[in-house]
Amino acid sequence: MTSPTDETGGRARPLRADAERTVRAILEAAERVLSANPSATMEQIAEAAGVARTTVHRRFATRDALIVAMTRWATRQFHDAVTAARPDATPPAVALYQVTANVLRVKIAWGFAMNALRTDDPEVAHLHTDVLDRCDRLFRRARESGLLRPEVDLDWARRVYYALIHESAQDDRGEDADVLATRIVDTLLRGFGASGGPSTR
Repeated sequence: MTSPTDETGGRARPLRADAERTVRAILEAAERVLSANPSATMEQIAEAAGVARTTVHRRFATRDALIVAMTRWATRQFHDAVTAARPDATPPAVALYQVTANVLRVKIAWGFAMNALRTDDPEVAHLHTDVLDRCDRLFRRARESGLLRPEVDLDWARRVYYALIHESAQDDRGEDADVLATRIVDTLLRGFGASGGPSTR
């Protein structure tokens, strides 16, 4: 686990294995508690994590510092999820599905943290820029391979794709990430129109 940042935003010293487990337990508990009640206190988070309130305050001086650590942790998971799909090397159709499924798992598991991201955080901004660049290359490869039509506006296609992922991650029906990923990719590639239907041009 990457060491959390301290309350000043700097990089903290590497943690021992037991300390890493404690920090992760706090972050995961904070995600659960704040997802259910965004105004929850540090005391409630500590109780959910099974640690003393002083332990939480020792790791995170303020509630805001805890939320910043959550967003950075979630962003790293988001970045790792895209990297694991190997979007620059895997065939575009496979990569598109795997990126979608991986990202959905992170967005569903870390919904509060992902929605609390601060674009002025340098670490978050750097990781997001890298993800966007990888998705840009993946969509270009998809068009070059014939997966997307030659005339497709890639900027518009990506925006639609991101919106589909966002809406799917907010869905409260508890559907599996693989099922949602299949639906998103199918919608992106085929849409809702009947094949051979009338042209709008």
